[in-house]
Amino acid sequence: MKKFLAVFLTLSILAFLLSGCGQNQSAGENSANQVQNEKVTIKVGASPVPHAEILEVVKPILEKEGINLEIVEFTDYVQPNLKLAEKELDANYFQHIPYLEEFSKEHNLDLTYIAKVHIEPMGAYSQKIKNLGELKEGATVAIPNDPTNAGRALLLLQTAGLIKLKPDAGIKATVGDIVENPKKLKITELEAATLPRVLPDVDLAVINTNYALEAGLVPTKDALIIEDANSPYVNVLVVRKGDESRPELKKLAEALNTPEVKKFIEEKYQGAVVPAF
Repeated sequence: MKKFLAVFLTLSILAFLLSGCGQNQSAGENSANQVQNEKVTIKVGASPVPHAEILEVVKPILEKEGINLEIVEFTDYVQPNLKLAEKELDANYFQHIPYLEEFSKEHNLDLTYIAKVHIEPMGAYSQKIKNLGELKEGATVAIPNDPTNAGRALLLLQTAGLIKLKPDAGIKATVGDIVENPKKLKITELEAATLPRVLPDVDLAVINTNYALEAGLVPTKDALIIEDANSPYVNVLVVRKGDESRPELKKLAEALNTPEVKKFIEEKYQGAVVPAF
């Protein structure tokens, strides 16, 4: 009898232990599955138009990949890069390559790009004239005051025949590189975001397309001159160096280069924004 009880107790203890192990294993599996099913959130800084609008298109694409895209809008060209460098953002999408390179060098930031998305042809606008031939001597022309966009604006004015720059000026041209100014234009440098608002006060303003669109301007219709699709100023998805291989950021880069995004850009902006992929 004693032997029987000993065997019974031993079997009971083994059964209890095995049951506990099974429960622990099941709990571990459930925990692992829960972690696996949790969405990853990425914060991306963007200008409202067209960048944030384009990012809205990729939201459902990323959702299927288990990635929640949080769009943080900025209305200036400084904070998105600083916030990215400070790790308050995972990426940003608002700038072209020359600006990224110049800003990173000036502020000693380790940033790079992982996707080329679109080109926003810069244009010159006016509320006082209908064509560039009407510009009078001494007319006031406003351009962006940041180095890369200022150079870009000056190159556009040169293309229009309004000024001539030093042969080696290139995309970093400054007002000091102007060697010919037959109409003695008064070129004023202002913050890019303010240019649409000063249109009533100047004779001509060279405006980045995102700010033109925000102001209700239609670049292909309202611009007196506009860059063509061969512009080197491709807008890119920017990340911190070292984050290029993060799976969720790679998925974002891939999503921005999908046929859905290309179709949206072409149909929404009608040539004012051009896909670069």
